[in-house]
Amino acid sequence: MQLTRPAALLGTVTLALTLAACGSDTAGDDKTIRVGVSPGPYSVLFQDGIDPILSQDGWTIEYTNFSDLQQATTAVQEGAVDLNVDQHSAYMEVFNREKGADLDHFTEIPTVPAGLYSERHDSLDAVAEGQSVGIPQDASNAARAYNILADAGWITLKDGADPALLTENDIEDNRYNLDIQVMDSATIPRALPDLDWGVIPGSMSYASKVDPNLQLFQEKLRPELILVAVTRADEIGEEWTDAVAAAYRDESFHEFLDAENVNDYWFVPDSIK
Repeated sequence: MQLTRPAALLGTVTLALTLAACGSDTAGDDKTIRVGVSPGPYSVLFQDGIDPILSQDGWTIEYTNFSDLQQATTAVQEGAVDLNVDQHSAYMEVFNREKGADLDHFTEIPTVPAGLYSERHDSLDAVAEGQSVGIPQDASNAARAYNILADAGWITLKDGADPALLTENDIEDNRYNLDIQVMDSATIPRALPDLDWGVIPGSMSYASKVDPNLQLFQEKLRPELILVAVTRADEIGEEWTDAVAAAYRDESFHEFLDAENVNDYWFVPDSIK
């Protein structure tokens, strides 16, 4: 089955712009949850898989669309919205530290890991001397790519190398003398026909509609890279956060997700199974 993007996640969702209502009652007061939507698969998963469960339980979901994650996270901190589901805890911690913010997360959520893709080969066993591998150039995703290549057994890393900060200088042995080409993440999906292999971050594989069946290996997600539902620290334990957390554990949500999880595209944390 060929699928370039989980089918049920393709629906266009009308976003209710709520910034003008920033001074209104909070989610817990009026059964309204204000969600800051930023680009990527996680907001869409919330809209298509979680929203119906919450709505059936009497919650009203209002969406505000932001062009990037930092805008959405800032809106959560400022109280313009209540929730964002497009970041992992590592991002949240950096935001808190750099912005003096007080955000916290209250549940892990399904995550699209980075993966090793190929249009030329159908098995990791096809790796050979001098083949080309495209990896992201930004530091965070480059480190994830080197971890993937190490976990695949294609390179070894120096003792004591920090898995979150890996660079080419941390490679101990490049077993196949791979031609590791550093490029913009958005370029790698388009370059796959010209590469033997490409490491593509989860959000980028989603945005670029890469066929999940081309994924031959997936990263082992470190705990800080699992996506989380984020709000202000003083909201944790409110009725609405408990309702959202319960929705991610709801049997109907997991049935929905199972139908979309082609080639284990989504990693589902044990904490919500």
